[in-house]
Amino acid sequence: MASHDFDLFVIGAGSGGVRASRFSAQRGARVAVAEDRYLGGTCVNVGCVPKKLFVYAAHFREEMEDASRGYGWTVGSTSFDWPTLRDNKTREIERLNGIYEELLADAGVRHVEGRATIVDPHTVDVAGTRYTADNILVATGGWPTVPEFPGNELAITSNEAFYLEKLPRRALIVGGGYIAVEFACIFHGLGVDVTQLYRGPLFLRGFDDDVRKHLSEQIRSKGIDLRFETNVTALEKLDEGVRATLTDGTTMDVDQVLFATGRHPNSANLGLEAAGVELADDGAIKVDAFSRTNVPSIWAIGDVTNRINLTPVALHEGVCLAETLFADNPLSPDHANVPAAVFSQPPVGTVGLTEAQARDRFDAIDVYRSSFRALKHTLTDGAERTLMKLIVDCKSDRVVGLHMVGPEAGEIIQGFAVAIKMGATKADFDATIGVHPTSAEEFVTMRTPVAN
Repeated sequence: MASHDFDLFVIGAGSGGVRASRFSAQRGARVAVAEDRYLGGTCVNVGCVPKKLFVYAAHFREEMEDASRGYGWTVGSTSFDWPTLRDNKTREIERLNGIYEELLADAGVRHVEGRATIVDPHTVDVAGTRYTADNILVATGGWPTVPEFPGNELAITSNEAFYLEKLPRRALIVGGGYIAVEFACIFHGLGVDVTQLYRGPLFLRGFDDDVRKHLSEQIRSKGIDLRFETNVTALEKLDEGVRATLTDGTTMDVDQVLFATGRHPNSANLGLEAAGVELADDGAIKVDAFSRTNVPSIWAIGDVTNRINLTPVALHEGVCLAETLFADNPLSPDHANVPAAVFSQPPVGTVGLTEAQARDRFDAIDVYRSSFRALKHTLTDGAERTLMKLIVDCKSDRVVGLHMVGPEAGEIIQGFAVAIKMGATKADFDATIGVHPTSAEEFVTMRTPVAN
């Protein structure tokens, strides 16, 4: 007779938690998952999916302008209706919530509604009911952080941005990560007068420096007021809107202030400390290479571990956990050469090392870089330029970094990520015939490295 109610009890039904639950159940485990908000977690509800829908909406304005400027289309009077986009997005998210419910049920996973807390290494409590499990998995994700300053309660985060009652005329976006950049471009594309502030000298810290510089130039050229080494010191409510006081002493009156200055691991008040689970200073759950905490029966995956905070990484970690626990196949998540995209306008795609990282790791590297005006823009007066960059380890000839800023960067990078993961060399790239005319062919036609 089983000693516990379940083989695995999962706290959090986001991307990682649902994937780990389903795959574990499919391998014969008795699984339950608890969730106190919404199925699908951040990605489905207030992250990747609704954000990408907003990105599509924001891009139509440029498409219509290009069509009339250079391609012979007569575009009549146009207008944008925020409630239509917002409500259609919400309807799609609700549909996805239902699909996640079906996926769990079809896999035989028990869905427990409510907030779960850990009582001891094998027991969780949900709304006064206790459940025991051989293993407990924490997959509670992350949550937006707004720093402390006078009036910070007047700011919203990306969570609230998806449900605004009305679209602001003037918006202030604070932050320099991908979420801040994406929302600045989304709001601008929807017709909002946007100012973006970042406290550092250049946004998108951690990305390749050429990518960061190039994107900042492109964003400014589109009309976003992008200011570096500037921050907010206070917010004050006005009769209409909000007044922001900045570090340079100036003030700015806007209709909406959105802070995207970081997310913290959602680990508080889960009973982790009482169970003896070690946390990092930022609240992240410390795990080993197999996602196991210092308490042998408690595991953690996804953003709550603050490793690589991307949905596909959480999915991968969930699969590895199921294999490790229930398939007699210990798998350590592979966090090398993870591709990523920033859905800015223009978007960014990247995989592998930045130039700075490569110079630190290898004795000698070659860098190939190209900047050009895409064919589409040659019939318009659009000044947008695409950037492509390859980084090669001279000793092995392997392409160790690939970066792009330009249309469809995310789609293009996904394909090249396979090559990078397989260890493709610059000779392999050179031997590959390009698809003409495309922007992507530039990656296989660059022959001359830039001066080191």
